[in-house]
Amino acid sequence: MKKSFGIKEVVAIGIGTALFIVLTNVQVPFPVVPNTSLQSRVAILTFFSAIYGPVVGAAIGLIGHALGDALFYGSIWWSWVIPEAVFAIGVGILSKKYGIKEGNFTAKKIVMFNVVQVIFNVLAWVVAAPVLDILIYAEPAKKVFAQGALSVIGNILVAGILGTLLCAAYSKLSVKSSSLSKEA
Repeated sequence: MKKSFGIKEVVAIGIGTALFIVLTNVQVPFPVVPNTSLQSRVAILTFFSAIYGPVVGAAIGLIGHALGDALFYGSIWWSWVIPEAVFAIGVGILSKKYGIKEGNFTAKKIVMFNVVQVIFNVLAWVVAAPVLDILIYAEPAKKVFAQGALSVIGNILVAGILGTLLCAAYSKLSVKSSSLSKEA
């Protein structure tokens, strides 16, 4: 029986969370809607979710977003932390189907990966985040749905471009490292 969660996954959570936190403050604000920006950290979350699956992705999303908010903004905005995990779980559920670890991240699998990330970005940022903003913080619907709409566009672009590039590079490296053999 293969162990599905071990030291590699714990290390991935630690590294992914650290990178996610560091990249929290690397952002390009959207001038039209306040408190909304293009953030490169979604590429890290997308990458780790696609490689290590939903548990690792959810942990990085929850811990990374919560600690990033606390460190850089002084408080945790739970209505945006939870959707981060929703997105990561969605991308991570099909991690084995992408073929990234096996060096088989083909054009067809890249398309599937991006369809999945688009679907779960929409669920996270157009549905979950605004609804939670309204329920938890009594935020105005017009404002939070505008924030969600801009966030989903930015996240789809970042995950689609940077996330795909990270996965493709890792997939190519995976093939090279797995082709090495031990000499007797």
